[in-house]
Amino acid sequence: MLNFCHRPKKPKISASRRLTLKTKLLKRAAVMLENEREEKIRERETTLSQRVPPLQLSGLSVQDLLALCREMHHKIDSADEERYDIDIKVTKNDKEIENLSQKICDLKGKMKRPNLKKVKISADAMLGALLGAKIKESVDFKANLKTVKKEDEKKEEVTDWRKNVEAMSGMEGRKKLFDAGQ
Repeated sequence: MLNFCHRPKKPKISASRRLTLKTKLLKRAAVMLENEREEKIRERETTLSQRVPPLQLSGLSVQDLLALCREMHHKIDSADEERYDIDIKVTKNDKEIENLSQKICDLKGKMKRPNLKKVKISADAMLGALLGAKIKESVDFKANLKTVKKEDEKKEEVTDWRKNVEAMSGMEGRKKLFDAGQ
């Protein structure tokens, strides 16, 4: 008889060996991260030195300073335009990546279910959605329900008060009031 119990497989590497390999990998990763940071700092300094030469403001006239300010404003504007263009391209690429990843998920058949909202739908529309456009009959669920008739409450008729006073006048009326009181 086959044993279908899934037991965890024993690792081929001992725990101490695994621990030493893990520490060596972490140390190597830390060194690589530090080198990457230094590389980025050096790259940033070189690009800044190329794009922005050191300013020499001593001995310049007012006209030269104004020209220098205009030139710097122009460079700032062009840098902002480039940054804006790059930002737009990045957002466009992000949307495209999201759409493509959604298409990949659809093709694989593993879809993320969106949050659904509760929607009021009629019985005919529900049947149409379930059965498709083949059946165009309308089903009236209310027709099969039993009808219950409510009994009308007896309402006292409002009559003229003068007739009531005339009926109660005299000895017969007093006798009725006396009998009603008991």
